[in-house]
Amino acid sequence: MPSDRGKRWRRRLLALACCLSGVAAAAEDVVAERLAGTDFRTVHELLVESIEAEGLRVREVIPFNAMLERTAPAFGRVGSPFAEAEIVQFCSSALAWQMLGEDPEQIALCPMSIAVFVPRGEAAVVTLVYRSPGQASAGRLAAGRLLRRLLDQVGEALRQRGGQPAQ
Repeated sequence: MPSDRGKRWRRRLLALACCLSGVAAAAEDVVAERLAGTDFRTVHELLVESIEAEGLRVREVIPFNAMLERTAPAFGRVGSPFAEAEIVQFCSSALAWQMLGEDPEQIALCPMSIAVFVPRGEAAVVTLVYRSPGQASAGRLAAGRLLRRLLDQVGEALRQRGGQPAQ
């Protein structure tokens, strides 16, 4: 296990790398997949099925659009920018233990989540999006592969039903 001094040094190097990478890092921290020829409910169901097919359990479905609609007036807004939006949270205990063994601060990466949304006025396009856990450790790489695999599984199931990725 690294010493506190080693952890501080590693954090400083990581911070420096983030500063030097600037905009490139910001562009890579969110991964999105736009799906056409489908609807929100179908994509939501396919996502839950994909999570469960990995032997995982959905822990929470956050009705994000409802929160935006409810709070819009307090921020001088009229409604949400989404027609529909939910955040699906789940956890892999195997990945959690791996990441925590690497660095207990990686608890911040648990649970994992994938958002599903339809922008207002674009009913024919559903977007899946997640925050990349990064590549700083083997556990983070494995978490990233799981998240990517889930999006790929949803896309493949949708293609089998006649849908397709958006252009």
